[in-house]
Amino acid sequence: MAFHSQNVLITGASMGIGEAIAWKVAEEGGNLILLARSQNKLAQITTSIHDKHPALKVIYRAVDLQDYNAIEAAITEAIKELGDIDILINNAGLALGAPAAFPDLKVSDILTMNSTNINGLMFTTYAVLNASMMPRKAGTILNVTSITGLEVPPFPGEAVYHANKAAQEAFTNALRNELSGTNIRVLVLRPGCVATNFHSLRVGHDQEKYRSFFEGYTPLESDDIARSAVFMLSQPLNVSVKALDVVPSAQRSINVFDRSWSERNGENTGP
Repeated sequence: MAFHSQNVLITGASMGIGEAIAWKVAEEGGNLILLARSQNKLAQITTSIHDKHPALKVIYRAVDLQDYNAIEAAITEAIKELGDIDILINNAGLALGAPAAFPDLKVSDILTMNSTNINGLMFTTYAVLNASMMPRKAGTILNVTSITGLEVPPFPGEAVYHANKAAQEAFTNALRNELSGTNIRVLVLRPGCVATNFHSLRVGHDQEKYRSFFEGYTPLESDDIARSAVFMLSQPLNVSVKALDVVPSAQRSINVFDRSWSERNGENTGP
């Protein structure tokens, strides 16, 4: 199995893509350290995974990624319990305030997105590197960003989120260079349109806008992204899939959609 006896830490693991990746990693024999804010959801997922894969070690810590001290403590405890962290998957992210344009956002939303999407990713990476990967000069870091980190999103209310994802891309590229001389790989996975609560949040839970966004094609599901993550992470040490864009085939670019895809290919329309 791809992750036999390896310890895999996943942020944003309480739902959506993070939860789906956790299940796929478990299917491939990896032990899990799950981080998110919701203790109840983490506890339920941990119990479910452990019930199906009793041979694995599955633990969780409820933390706010804006709080470095909490992250450091959680990672220190996890290493004491399971041992070194072999793989870090930075998946957690927030998009708040859409469809409001930047001047209409609450300052608190701007701060929360910046703190979670940028600081949270850097804080977690910093703690894992120093506590586990750098002493061994080994490990893999996978940052789940977005195609919006490279192209401007086609709808309003994304200025901060877009800037956050662009910052994650720049951080990933710089970190990969800085870790030359080690066996630490740094990878980036960029999802396109995925049918999750996250996309619903990005259009302000406006169901009509949500449906129209996916009109004429079937969006990806969290499992599609999870399979892609496993593919990247299961490559041999001498192979790095440095960056992978995973989008619905109908999404020709970030703002060009083939709205006749479902009709042409006999798919059900919409998520």
